[in-house]
Amino acid sequence: MTKPNMDDYLQQGIHGAKEIKPEERKKFLGTIRERVEFALTQSQVRENKVYKEIEEACKKNNKVHMYLNGHVSYRFLSKYVKLAGANNIEYTIVTNKDYNSELGLVLAFDHAIDKENIYIGYKVKPDLTQQKNTEKKGFLSILKKALKNR
Repeated sequence: MTKPNMDDYLQQGIHGAKEIKPEERKKFLGTIRERVEFALTQSQVRENKVYKEIEEACKKNNKVHMYLNGHVSYRFLSKYVKLAGANNIEYTIVTNKDYNSELGLVLAFDHAIDKENIYIGYKVKPDLTQQKNTEKKGFLSILKKALKNR
């Protein structure tokens, strides 16, 4: 590793300390993807229920850290703050004035776990427009439809 020179000190003073994966940290409320156990969108956090996967993860491991999006109203965050308090889990309410992440809650560790599926409750909906477009549009198909409708 090279010694930092005067230019490095000046750049750090002007722009702040260098950050690893800044875009990823913005999206995941201050942490990076490889550390994330579970993530909820803002709309999921606004629902009345507490997701059982989050509740179970909090009960199972108190070394996890909960990051909450400060752009979401506290009345929606309070149920997760209570959950964190009840399970002795540290939490941080993250408000980034320059960026509003689509995520409302992130449960993460302080080390990499590389979990593949971190999003809860996303089920792929069948694309109905694609099914409609697969109908034949040839002359014979149109003729058959016209004769059928008589």
